[in-house]
Formats: sequence, structure tokens, C-alpha cells
Amino acid sequence: MRKLIVALLVLVAVHLALLFIEPDGATRVATGDGVDVGIVFDVGGRGDKSFNDGAFLGAERAMKELGARVRFIEPGEGSDREAGLRLLAAEGMDLVIGVGFIFSDDLTLLAKEYPGVKFAGVDYAVAIDANGKPVPPPDNLAALKFREEEGSFLVGALAALVGKSKKLGFVGGMDFPLIHKFEMGYRAGVQAVCPDCTVIAQYAGVTPDAFKNPGRGQELGLSQYQQGVNVIFHASGSTGLGVFEAARRLGKLAIGVDADQYGEAPGFILTSMVKGVDEAVFGAIRQVRDGSFRGGIFELGLKERGVNYIDDANNAALITTEARERVEALRAEIIAGRITVPSTK
Repeated sequence: MRKLIVALLVLVAVHLALLFIEPDGATRVATGDGVDVGIVFDVGGRGDKSFNDGAFLGAERAMKELGARVRFIEPGEGSDREAGLRLLAAEGMDLVIGVGFIFSDDLTLLAKEYPGVKFAGVDYAVAIDANGKPVPPPDNLAALKFREEEGSFLVGALAALVGKSKKLGFVGGMDFPLIHKFEMGYRAGVQAVCPDCTVIAQYAGVTPDAFKNPGRGQELGLSQYQQGVNVIFHASGSTGLGVFEAARRLGKLAIGVDADQYGEAPGFILTSMVKGVDEAVFGAIRQVRDGSFRGGIFELGLKERGVNYIDDANNAALITTEARERVEALRAEIIAGRITVPSTK
């Protein structure tokens, strides 16, 4: 009995401590076979115009099209993330989603503790065993991953083809392997079309806070542009908003990430390397609704349309026909397996 009382008190404390975000429609009543879904956002939260907003769009679509009931949590610092996931699991959600690599260990632990709950991790970091082989997640956990290096390769090639400079820039958020995938793919794309070009790469920091520091992003952006860079690709969450401000100030170009970020600096965004975070979230919810959900590692690249770059009316004037044709030819080579894009340093 004493343990039960303590557990209840912990849950009450978590309720009081966490900041819940329930946008308009987030708690609408589902019909028929609607499912209950809980989503915990990554560092930077809603409004990052990037990764988290992509997850929200996928959930919003599931509410409209599948009748899903979705509850959102935007955590504070540190252990709040694990507490948010645990709270949703304890409440018996049909599916609990952690948005961002930082949730990987917590999702693995909770999936084992709550075998009756389904979990999904966007950008889940797969553990590697002593033999260098990936460790499969629990059967009730879907590891949703992207081959970011492939999309980054295409925008790197595009930047080199239209940038009118032998120097290209890259600004990463946290200096760790996931963001290295963006950098290495970008470098490879630049080198594929301009072997004598160089890439200046810098990172905003070594902790998750590096993804929410626009001031640092502007500082790095200004520095790179002043070194002769005309185009900077950022993979840094809301830190990239500072890179965009630097591009506006100096009349240069930037490349967005995860979502189409043209609206953040119209006229100064060459393109955006987009990830199908919205599709991944929507797909996981649909699978739970349809009874087809299964755990495992799922990777989405150019072939699966999990990554891409934006080429539409907004940036058509910035991309020449010759550059577009070259980039599309490179896409076909990657999909056919004739080009293998590096993902590690």
C-alpha cells in the first residue's frame, strides 16, 4: 500500500511540474476506432519551424484524418523528458512518441517496463553491441530513422553549383554523430560537383542547448559569410534562425533543414533539406490504428521519400535549369546504389 501511495504522489507531482501544450484541436474527441497518442517534443519545442513542428503536423493530420486523440507535452530541462514519457505510458496511451534522439535510452527502458504500450522514437539512436552490430529495440518500440546524409548530399551539390564561391558553409547544432550525418553528406555533395571547393563547418555547442541558440547561430553565420561563403546549410534547430538573420544582414543565402523554411527569410533561402518527420509520425499512428504496428528499425532515405530538398515557385529563380538537372541526376545515382553517401566522420 505504501508503494502505491508513493507512486500516486509521484504521478501527481509530474502532472504539476510539466508544462502541457494542447493546441487547438489537440484534445478533440475521436470517433470510432480513434487511438490515444502521447507526444513529447524535443529541445526547442513547438515553434522551432523545423523538427518539432514537423512532428506536430503529422499528429495534427492524424487527428483530422484518423480521429486520433493526441496529447502533447513540451518538457523543461533534464529529467522532465523521461517523466513526460513515463506519465503518458502510465496513463495507458496506445502510442507514446518521443521526438528526438535524446529520448532513445528512456524509450528503450519504458518499452520494457510497459510491454502493453507501443512506443516510437523519431531519430532514435540505435545502440551498437560489442561486435559493431545494431541492437534491435524492444518489440513494442519503432525506431524511426532517416538517411539525412542523402538529402544533405543533394543540397550540398546545389549550393556548390549556384553559390558562386569556392567556399561553402555548414552550421550544426550539437556536435555529435546525428548532426555529423548532415555535415558529411553536405561535404560529399559539394565535392561531387566541385572537387576544389572547401566547406567551413562549425557547431553551436556540445549539449542539446546548442539547438536553441539563435544568437550563436547568427554569430557563426556572420563569421562564415565574412570568410567568403555565399551559402550556409544549417542543421541546428532554432539556432538556425540566427543563420537566416545573418544571411539577411549580408545579402547571402542559407539552406533550411527538416521542414521548408523559406518563410523564415523569403528571398534568402536557397532551399531546405526536408525530412519526413510528419510522415513518420502520421505513419506510426496509422499503423497503431490499423493494427499493423511493429517494432524494429526503420530507415527512410531518398528511395523511400523520407528526405528531399525543396524546389518550388519560391526558389525557382535561384536554381538554374543546369543545376536542377545535375542534382536530379545525382538523386537517381544514389537511389540506384551507384553513389554511397558517407554518414560518419
